[in-house]
Amino acid sequence: MKRFTASVALIAAVLASGSVCADDAKARKSRSPDEFTLAVFGDWPYGKVLFDSARLLIDSINSDPEVSLTLHIGDIHAGTQPCTGAGLNPVPPGAYPSYNQQVFDLFEQFRAPFVYTPGDNEWTDCQKKKELSSGAPLNELAAVRSLFFPHAGFTLGGHKKRVSTQATEFDRRYPGDARFVENVMWEQGRIVFVTLNMPGSNNDGLAWAAPYTDETARAAEAAQRTLADLRWLDAAFDRAEEEHAKAVVIGLQADMWDPAAVVAGGDGLSNYTIFVHELAQRSARFGRPVLLINGDSHVFGADRPLADPNSATGKIHGTQAVPNLTRITVQGSTTAPAEWVRLTVDPDSPSVFSWENVPYCKDPLTSCL
Repeated sequence: MKRFTASVALIAAVLASGSVCADDAKARKSRSPDEFTLAVFGDWPYGKVLFDSARLLIDSINSDPEVSLTLHIGDIHAGTQPCTGAGLNPVPPGAYPSYNQQVFDLFEQFRAPFVYTPGDNEWTDCQKKKELSSGAPLNELAAVRSLFFPHAGFTLGGHKKRVSTQATEFDRRYPGDARFVENVMWEQGRIVFVTLNMPGSNNDGLAWAAPYTDETARAAEAAQRTLADLRWLDAAFDRAEEEHAKAVVIGLQADMWDPAAVVAGGDGLSNYTIFVHELAQRSARFGRPVLLINGDSHVFGADRPLADPNSATGKIHGTQAVPNLTRITVQGSTTAPAEWVRLTVDPDSPSVFSWENVPYCKDPLTSCL
């Protein structure tokens, strides 16, 4: 929801040498037999223009024969758009009860298996005045789970894929983790993929606005979900270690190093620190490539946020050095040009990952229709 500073663009330029050129037909002809491709995007669709032009993104991804799975890393509407008003009687003025269903119908039009992990705009932030106080966060999260995860252990999309889900593969010592159907895991090409419900707004760390001012419920939600996320993250790394995976990919919404969040008046990042410490510890112990993909900040960037503990990002959470962790922030749909990330995975390559941005619209605010 916030924007990266210009320095991220410089970092992205430095890392661009590891990404794939847009015009790479020759390279694709010589693909390793073990290579595969994912389409990744998030913060979409935002507003009527983007919603009405959704076909541009769907067709762009569906027309790529190499895409074997599509990953959406959260936020299905803008932070100024209303939520559904799920479970409330009367429904708050300005709520949009049918919106999530319309987005679900778009997701089903992607041909490859479609994995979605929730963002903050569709549940955490529904209580905010700028979203017209249009929904109770816990009600909205329950509605997201019911609609977007109708069959635990299966993806959305034209071709369903079986995945592991915390709803059925939770640690039996913590039966409450069974509610987190949205946290999924799968393997492809000796790579372990995992998604986590880790939203923006400081991980649901901000007090809810009236009439939803139940601080006990908010604090309990944030604590219980974060602990479940930690256990699911550990399960992914345990699986990767046991099966000698070549790499781990983590998908979530929050930008846990957003510089705009730590300035005066920002949302803060403190409620991500416990998760980042576990991520750092497990990544360092794993020792092989780890790729974290997030949205939230809306401007594409690629960096290694924990490689240098004395860097601006390294100081935010105060972890050990983790040079094998790379992070990609996907381009938000309201930032020109409108793009999705074409992620190529080659388990036989030392770096494993390469990527390119694929534009599907020059200017999403004016010329997508």
